[in-house]
Amino acid sequence: MSRIGLKVIEIPEGIEIKNDDNLVTVKGPKGELSQQLNSDMIIQIEGNELTVERPNNSKLNRSLHGTTRSLIANMIEGVSKGFEKSLEIQGVGYRAQKQGTKLVVSAGYSHSVEIEQPEGIEFDVPTNTQVIVKGIDKELVGALSAKIRGIRKPEPYKGKGIRYQGEFVRRKEGKTAK
Repeated sequence: MSRIGLKVIEIPEGIEIKNDDNLVTVKGPKGELSQQLNSDMIIQIEGNELTVERPNNSKLNRSLHGTTRSLIANMIEGVSKGFEKSLEIQGVGYRAQKQGTKLVVSAGYSHSVEIEQPEGIEFDVPTNTQVIVKGIDKELVGALSAKIRGIRKPEPYKGKGIRYQGEFVRRKEGKTAK
């Protein structure tokens, strides 16, 4: 039985939710998100509580129950608080800077890597070795953070590269001379 799917979602003050044939639209102070969810799930809004129910206990419906509830909860959290991921850059000469709407990363290649800022996402570069990706869509923030990290993944010998804030990189010992 899905424990996550059974939890009731509390709708905070100032958040407006519409359910039109499982096309869920959430409006809040930070913006608006909408997503088409599986038509089998039953989404009920009563007062300031939202519940997700499944029609039967088939394997597909059991797997979609918790997922649907989590997607709606993430949309509500995104339009009320927003999401952010921090990345840190380590290595000699590795740095990032913001030029207009682009993020320009120098990570040891012969060229700088430019990433265009998509709509709904904001880059923040407090120092040249730290990048913060902010937005209301959790999936988009995570995907863009992974794309930035993929420019130069942290390597295990010297620890150089782009990593998430607080990420532990297991270090390896190099060659030993005889």
